[in-house]
Amino acid sequence: MPRRTVLLSLLTAGLTAAGLAAAAPANAALVTYCIGTGGAVTVPNDLYVPAGESCALTGTIITGNVSVAAGANLVISGGRISGDLNVAGNGYLDASDTTVAGPVVLAAGGYGIYLRHATTDTVTVRAKGSTTIDSFLFAENATVTGNVVVNAGEVRLDDNTSVEGAVNSSGTYYTDVHDSFVDGALSVLNSSTGSVICGSSVRGKATFAGNLGGVQLGPNGPLDSCASGGFFGKDVSVTSTTGGVTVDDNIIDGALTATGNSPVATIAPNNRIRRGVVTDPPAAAAARSAARAAVPAPRDDTDTDKADSRRVTAVQEAKAAGPADL
Repeated sequence: MPRRTVLLSLLTAGLTAAGLAAAAPANAALVTYCIGTGGAVTVPNDLYVPAGESCALTGTIITGNVSVAAGANLVISGGRISGDLNVAGNGYLDASDTTVAGPVVLAAGGYGIYLRHATTDTVTVRAKGSTTIDSFLFAENATVTGNVVVNAGEVRLDDNTSVEGAVNSSGTYYTDVHDSFVDGALSVLNSSTGSVICGSSVRGKATFAGNLGGVQLGPNGPLDSCASGGFFGKDVSVTSTTGGVTVDDNIIDGALTATGNSPVATIAPNNRIRRGVVTDPPAAAAARSAARAAVPAPRDDTDTDKADSRRVTAVQEAKAAGPADL
């Protein structure tokens, strides 16, 4: 058993005997703390990154659960985690070429999750609540074998990311899907700067409602300069949206409903919509056509800079701390 784990076990036993057990992860005797760097070893229990610390792992196998405490960072490359992964407020997870067997959860006010060439079970981003941090979920060429549920911040699924379940987004800053695949339903509700879906395939029903910054399905819209449309396997509904709606160069193997949007949706003739289009009655459409859409800010191509910066800082801190006692 690693020296740090042995010491933690003895300390916990002593405190328990004295009736003074401090707040610590569940089953503290079976937790390995990580401060610093680690390599291709197997951690035979749970892993814990303490508050405000950084842990950088390469090729590490963790047989239990992982907890990243408040303000802490976990950067893991080429690793494998057999259990759950929980990230606390202002905590950060950067996982590349890594498999997480259990769910990944970012707590309210968590800094963010960046997945690159990684595989996870479900991914959950909690609502911001009263915190000041707005969070993010960036995924590039990642695989999520369950659902993605996000309720805060920036969301971008990109570069052949695959979600084998559904994507449910509510109250985010934006939710964009580029060159990716969603096997289940896609729902984007009440996003403050809207949603862009380009070059992607959504097999389930797609629902967009109450988005303030517009919805762009396909290219030639104001939010993003993407090159191609997408495929939607079932009905698509875009309703109660301000900021403009554009639907261009898509295949929709169901019906398209575009009602209650101000201004009315722009639906290009090059869409192939199998089951027809439902729009507002003429009078309502005329009234909404007179509305002028606010000019939305285009998407920033450097939106992952905040993740890159936090990763660089975390790795530097971990290296400065030296080898972790794994």
